[in-house]
Amino acid sequence: MSREILLVVDVMSREKNVSKDVIFSALELALASATKKRFHEEVDVRVDVDRDTGEYSTFRRWHVVPDDAVEFPERQIGVADAQMRDTQIELDGFVEEPLEPVEFGRIGAQAAKQVILQKIREAEREQILNDFLARKEYLVTGTIKRMERGSAIIESGRIEALLPREQMIPKENLRVGDRVRAFLTRVDRGGRGPQLILSRIAPEFLVKLFELEVPEIEDVLLEIKSAARDPGMRAKIAVKSNDPRIDPIGTCVGMRGSRVQAVTSELAGERVDIILWSPDPAQFVINALAPAEISSIVVDEEKHSMDVVVEEDQLAQAIGRLGQNVRLASELTGWTLNIMTEEEAEQKNQEESTAIISQFMQKLDVDEEVAEILVQEGFNTLEEVAYVPISEMLEIESFDEDTINELRSRARNALLTEAIASEEKVEAPSEELLAMEGMDDQTARILASKGIVTMDDLADLAVDDLVEMTEMDGERAKELIMKARAPWFA
Repeated sequence: MSREILLVVDVMSREKNVSKDVIFSALELALASATKKRFHEEVDVRVDVDRDTGEYSTFRRWHVVPDDAVEFPERQIGVADAQMRDTQIELDGFVEEPLEPVEFGRIGAQAAKQVILQKIREAEREQILNDFLARKEYLVTGTIKRMERGSAIIESGRIEALLPREQMIPKENLRVGDRVRAFLTRVDRGGRGPQLILSRIAPEFLVKLFELEVPEIEDVLLEIKSAARDPGMRAKIAVKSNDPRIDPIGTCVGMRGSRVQAVTSELAGERVDIILWSPDPAQFVINALAPAEISSIVVDEEKHSMDVVVEEDQLAQAIGRLGQNVRLASELTGWTLNIMTEEEAEQKNQEESTAIISQFMQKLDVDEEVAEILVQEGFNTLEEVAYVPISEMLEIESFDEDTINELRSRARNALLTEAIASEEKVEAPSEELLAMEGMDDQTARILASKGIVTMDDLADLAVDDLVEMTEMDGERAKELIMKARAPWFA
């Protein structure tokens, strides 16, 4: 039989112009599939064919999982049972036992050939896909070949792609035979081979359509900095000119609106607002909310948000129908936008000032008049009182130098008291955790600050969680977790 196998591999390799290793892998799958038919349950079988002699061995195997995670005993085994068979076995390994090999002739050359042909087709599909992706053609144009449960299968050259129903523009009526464009969002590599997944609602699709219609973008004379969409209804794009002689908005609109109209037609009538990008975030937000007129903007860098103040008669226009205008402007700029009237802004400022005054009175042990002066001079936090340059505080006419020094001292003491109180709330790492092999003092304290104080706490973590908490490398995180889990398997 070994000679027959080598002969089949040699013939198929030359006939189909593929490497012998692909044929050997396909044969191993065919032999494993035939062996599985001996069993009533869904077992896991591995076949190993010797590439030189053609001899092959067959094994039934079980995946080693935690004892409480065995769901399919026909192909899984708990780590405790596995270690009774092999003391060296570890989690995620395999326990194997030899099986009587099936006769190659019983499978039939035809069955093996089908498996091999399937492997070859998959390899060809993968190659076609890789060639396509290498060209970086993210805008896919093709014809709808068929519809499956509302999703469209699109044929583009030798490539087939899927446009899921939820990625179609709402109320869009696509039919078999229609020629459509879509944006390539990802490649799914499932059991049926790689598949392109498309979208007509992604903001990137809008950007690619403008790149198609506006040659100046390809020439890098213009840039689209960001885009936001309410698919089928309204969209905004932010554009920037790299050439002072070019009007970015007029260039994207085109002669008599021809360019923007072409994009709108492709997007089922979606209205597109073209916004002038600005490096100044506040100005960018003002542009993004047009045509609403903005009275003032308060920027909160820490929360990455802006309070946008408008006149009462501009409120509805700034917010837009069902909040559409402010939502798109927020997506476009990347800032959280709070639209409010001047009266609401005044009320909010008053509430914030009252809260800060109250904090200063309590933490600095000063009267309301001193606290109000600090707020009026622009101080909002204890840190600012404690650490701004003393020259700035000396400019406050109401305070002399002694008063300023006293205020700074009280602010620093208050901050120190808060820091000590915060540290005392953190539970100390256990002796067991500190003594664990591979653990160090600093890592243990970082873990304790995150609520991980025992070995059991550490053992319950996933590797990704530990990496995120401590910023250590994945290999060390895995080793520490396995050390913490060691008592489970003792």
